Amino acid sequence: QVQLVESGGGSVQAGGSLRLSCAASVSSISINTMGWSRQAPGKQREWVATIRRSGSTDYAQSVRGRFTIARNNAGNTAYLQMDSLKPEDTGVYYCTANLISGIAWGQGIQVTVSS
Repeated sequence: QVQLVESGGGSVQAGGSLRLSCAASVSSISINTMGWSRQAPGKQREWVATIRRSGSTDYAQSVRGRFTIARNNAGNTAYLQMDSLKPEDTGVYYCTANLISGIAWGQGIQVTVSS
């Protein structure tokens, strides 16, 4: 069973920064892409960012220019650097991994941005 362990969430004021980490319990050989989604209170889960095995990245329009997704050299840990945070960025952030064997999700980590 693949595990994705998230860390780095918390509370911050608007304009501040947070960095999320997601460590996968498998080798990068098994990982096609890693990414992040989020779910705000009372809203559906939405995709935030993806990083591919090649290193290429994609971002949701709402976070482009403020968030940066990256990964470690081993390719099995993903990071989400979140700058210029806004109250509307508040929610539970979920790490995802598109594996050779299927899709894995982390348990989620809370990010709260106060105005």
